[in-house]
Amino acid sequence: MKRTHRHGPGRRLARCLLTLATAALLMVPAAAAQAHDVLETTDPANGSTVRTVPAKIGLTFDHTPIALGSVVRVEDATGVDQADGPVTIVDNHVSQAVKADAPDGKYKVIWRVVSSDGHPIEGTFTFTADAASTASATPSASPAPGGNSTGLQTGLLTAGVVGIVLVITLVMAGIYVKRRLTIREP
Repeated sequence: MKRTHRHGPGRRLARCLLTLATAALLMVPAAAAQAHDVLETTDPANGSTVRTVPAKIGLTFDHTPIALGSVVRVEDATGVDQADGPVTIVDNHVSQAVKADAPDGKYKVIWRVVSSDGHPIEGTFTFTADAASTASATPSASPAPGGNSTGLQTGLLTAGVVGIVLVITLVMAGIYVKRRLTIREP
């Protein structure tokens, strides 16, 4: 009579799956540590009112972005881009010159840069240029609107993908074990 080892293959598979699960969980913090650059401040500040349209728009990141493919649009209330010339990146500061004859009004700045990790990141902020404003101008640089959560989103996305792969692996392993045990039964 042929002797079957009901627990042998199952135990080996369980140890293998435990090792895979541990490796997957150890990769999550490493993936989060490789997060994209974070926008720290904008100049002018998000939502601020300034007396005149600034000569340049500034963005400050926690690391130095890559210049390749960087774009900063400075759209006036009619949607016309008032940016003048190419984006300049010096250290962790990104700047975009603005046309000298840009009209007063509400502006939307739409930016896209390549993070130092090689992945593109993007965002927007607004400001208003109002020469008639009697209120004092808001300080020119302030924290980015709500911070840039791209790095956190990337870490969560990576953790989610690892979790999904882990669940799929466990389900497939369960199906494999069940089939192996079913085949070996007399």
